[in-house]
Amino acid sequence: MQRRVPDNRASPSPRQRPAGPANLNSSLEAERLRLFISRVTDYAIYMLAPDGTVASWNAGAQRFKGYTAEEIIGQHFSRFYTEQDLAAGIPEKALRVARETGKFEAEGWRVRKDGTQFWASVVIDPIRDESGELVGFAKITRDISDKRAAQRRPARARSVSAGWCRA
Repeated sequence: MQRRVPDNRASPSPRQRPAGPANLNSSLEAERLRLFISRVTDYAIYMLAPDGTVASWNAGAQRFKGYTAEEIIGQHFSRFYTEQDLAAGIPEKALRVARETGKFEAEGWRVRKDGTQFWASVVIDPIRDESGELVGFAKITRDISDKRAAQRRPARARSVSAGWCRA
């Protein structure tokens, strides 16, 4: 029977790595990523804890949804959904689908802090650690109200002109 000898040559975990050029590069990359995400304003990019509570918030999220980070972090993301979507269990379904399939994508109405609604394109990705354990979700939302309105204009124009033709 052969006994397995542990390989002590394995690289140390990130917490054990000594400070050096490679570690400085990863710190720089982490700071660049943080700045990138925090400064993007055309997309709401934020993290959800595994239970759906908001764990981080960027400038785009504040712009679309109207909440400051201080107001929304720690609150459940279901507050962004319409009453109809809440009654249908859409927020829970979104997290379940993301957890089980690796992604949730949808378009639908979302609610701002002031109660107004916007048409959103939403992607939710599960975030897992090295062992595969779910640590949360990345949620990316884009306000596509203008795009939806533009797509609907030709359809309305056709229905109006069809009505005129019948008269």
